[in-house]
Amino acid sequence: MADDRWFERLAGATGAIAQERAPARLTSKVYSAVVARMAESSGLLDLKDTRKAGGHLCVFEHALTLVPAGTNIRSMNPCRICHARLLGERLDRAPIFWPGCPYSEFHNG
Repeated sequence: MADDRWFERLAGATGAIAQERAPARLTSKVYSAVVARMAESSGLLDLKDTRKAGGHLCVFEHALTLVPAGTNIRSMNPCRICHARLLGERLDRAPIFWPGCPYSEFHNG
């Protein structure tokens, strides 16, 4: 409990907390790693189900929902092979402007 009070006093003494965000490149890399880990451990939700639940899909994910393919294809992570991921992980201000693309949101949001 003494530690809690000490941290509260320290936080109060430093003033306003900066609203800085992590760099977009780092956010992109972390996102890629988290989604890859999710795909390995439990599989991803079918893109059709994601869209029905109100999730945002990029143009490529949306195209996969239109193709007559099985759940295995629609449950894959198309970001793994997308050039937006490569740009997002390697450039500070990646020129990605697709609606629904998480990498675009990291760099432009």
